[in-house]
Amino acid sequence: MAIDVAVKLEKDFVVESDLDTVFDLLADVPRSASHFPKVEKLVDLGNNAFRWEIEKIGLDKYHLQTIYACTYFADKKAAKIWWTPIPGEGNSVVEGHWQLSAQGSSTRIHFEAKGIMTLPLPKLAKIVIAPVVKSEFNSMSETYIKNLKKTLEA
Repeated sequence: MAIDVAVKLEKDFVVESDLDTVFDLLADVPRSASHFPKVEKLVDLGNNAFRWEIEKIGLDKYHLQTIYACTYFADKKAAKIWWTPIPGEGNSVVEGHWQLSAQGSSTRIHFEAKGIMTLPLPKLAKIVIAPVVKSEFNSMSETYIKNLKKTLEA
């Protein structure tokens, strides 16, 4: 048995850093990923594809680990970085993008990510687990953005 939990986050924010600096950080997947909390392992699959293995959460035999892989694309002229899922890698499917726009010496950043996590739990567990998974996803994404802002505004 397994349950699917859908997650989605959309965020707009401004950093006191120029567009080129922001783009270069976000387009460098390992460097950008170093700002994401609880990453146990980031595996380079080649051709700008990476598998993310997030730290396990839970207790004893009841624990969950999110694993997914994406191929990353960057278009500096369009000021956009996006990622698409690689099917069959891990227990989750994640996609999203960064859209950047210059605002004087600052950069406006639009971030979107969504995914479906397949968890090996009975269907009845979804009522309890889905809110926890969504909360954890939002919390980690917020920390990721906070860490990126700290680096970009240093």
